[in-house]
Amino acid sequence: MTADVRPGWLQGPMGQALLASETAAVERALIQMFGLHLLQVGCWGEPDQFLKFARTRRQALIAETSEPGVAALSSPSRLAIASDSVDAVLLPHTLETDAEPHQVLREVDRVLVGEGHLIVLGFNPWSAWGARHFATRGKFPNGTHRLIPEKRMRDWLSLLGMEVSKSRRCVHTPPIDRESVQRRLSGLEQTGARYWPRLSGAYILVAQKRVYSVTPMRPQWKRKPRLAGGLVEPTTRSAA
Repeated sequence: MTADVRPGWLQGPMGQALLASETAAVERALIQMFGLHLLQVGCWGEPDQFLKFARTRRQALIAETSEPGVAALSSPSRLAIASDSVDAVLLPHTLETDAEPHQVLREVDRVLVGEGHLIVLGFNPWSAWGARHFATRGKFPNGTHRLIPEKRMRDWLSLLGMEVSKSRRCVHTPPIDRESVQRRLSGLEQTGARYWPRLSGAYILVAQKRVYSVTPMRPQWKRKPRLAGGLVEPTTRSAA
């Protein structure tokens, strides 16, 4: 079950800095995605935090609890969506806040059309944000079950036959919920992206569901020569 992680700290200076960095990264990813349906699974920030940048004809937010902007109620691990019906899916930290991340990914793979896209937002365990997560009793951010390293996330996607096409690191400011600190360190966003991207607080992966068609091949059986009166069947090739 996904925990409620929207209230509280996301509205503060630290949360707003996080959302600003992640929103910019998601906006760049959505520029190249078209089609009919985009589905965001799980609430993160405002209801249209990311969906307002979608290029698809329709967008919808699905969550477990009734919130403003939520189009339908459904568990991320049991999506009430038809198979092969969605062109793109956005998971904003949904895998870290759900107790069954593998099942969530299997459901996403089920509802995505062939060559459909998946956008995953995750926290980097090897960062100041990860350090605070492991040092905080009850985990941080509020409601997370565990942080998933980017390499492991890539492995999970690969097992489902999804190919990661783009990746980006974001959120280089420390997880300190003070406006004065966030304002003073706001320049770290560009500096960190250039000089120490591996220490970023979060990452974004863009993957594509690959569907490989199998072309049946007929076996080329060797033709046995037919015997007539003990002689091999003559051919049109002239003998020397």
